Amino acid sequence: MSQGSNFVDYVKICCRSGHGGAGSAHLHRDKHTAMGGPDGGDGGRGGHVIVKGNAQLWTLLHLKYRKHVIAGNGDPGGSSLSTGKTGRDEILEVPLGTIARDAETGEVIFEITQDGETKVLTPGGRGGQGNWHFKSATQQTPRFAQPGLPGQEVWNILELKLLADVGLVGFPNAGKSTLLSVVSAAKPEIADYAFTTIVPNLGIVSYRDSKSFVMADIPGIIEGASKGKGLGFRFLRHIERNSVLLFMIPADTTRTITEEYQILQHELQEYNPELMHKPHVLAITKSDLLDDELTEEMKQQVPKGIPYVFISSVAQKNIDKLKDLLWQAINQ
Repeated sequence: MSQGSNFVDYVKICCRSGHGGAGSAHLHRDKHTAMGGPDGGDGGRGGHVIVKGNAQLWTLLHLKYRKHVIAGNGDPGGSSLSTGKTGRDEILEVPLGTIARDAETGEVIFEITQDGETKVLTPGGRGGQGNWHFKSATQQTPRFAQPGLPGQEVWNILELKLLADVGLVGFPNAGKSTLLSVVSAAKPEIADYAFTTIVPNLGIVSYRDSKSFVMADIPGIIEGASKGKGLGFRFLRHIERNSVLLFMIPADTTRTITEEYQILQHELQEYNPELMHKPHVLAITKSDLLDDELTEEMKQQVPKGIPYVFISSVAQKNIDKLKDLLWQAINQ
């Protein structure tokens, strides 16, 4: 399968939880007891549809073609106060950073951020109470019990927002994929044309003293992306979960560094103003094209107040210095 078809970050699923089992209206009878009291047990709970975090997953591909999820019904109660069997739960394993929404209202139901974390997406119907719950001084042999409550059938949306320490932000061909391939074991597709990266890529970056952090290469932004141009804002949501934003501007840009940085900032702010509160780091890429004089000249174009470094992924220039800046920003 191609890279694009392997990455799925949005699925819409119809979830149907199980019906609760009916309570029993049984009256106790045996060879020693001809007219015993009520001993009907409760019905079993209907099965839930449950979402569970799995740190080994990074895409919703396994749920792409599973449009209907149906949990089991609870069994009815039995005699001797025996409770019916609980309906089979359906468990949907998802990557960390997955948000569950109601498909009709768009309301966020919950989000999964921890490995092994479980949340009930669609609760099963409660089992009905058996007749022994209803006995009283005036009604010692009730011959009725509660029916089980029905399950729910709801369309839900599961939406993935990648969890990473550092998110790479830049126009196409800014060198994001090349940097990720150099500092981690990730092998994103790299070529000399715009929009090489069409899906996000994750890589684990090794740091000093056996430390590490996660870096995410977000597909290229262009001017007007927040309005839907280019790849649009389809992947901008993945930047929301990154602790630090690394803005990457190539040394051979036709604009000034400040102009390009401001355009990138504007696109992010139009999408979500909260992104402006995250720590920003600036990397001027392809700096192996610059001599000392040009480097000093371009330093005058760097926006004030943002940590920056001139790097070259191909020449391995200042890569360790960049890691230092990122580690400091992550641990602010």
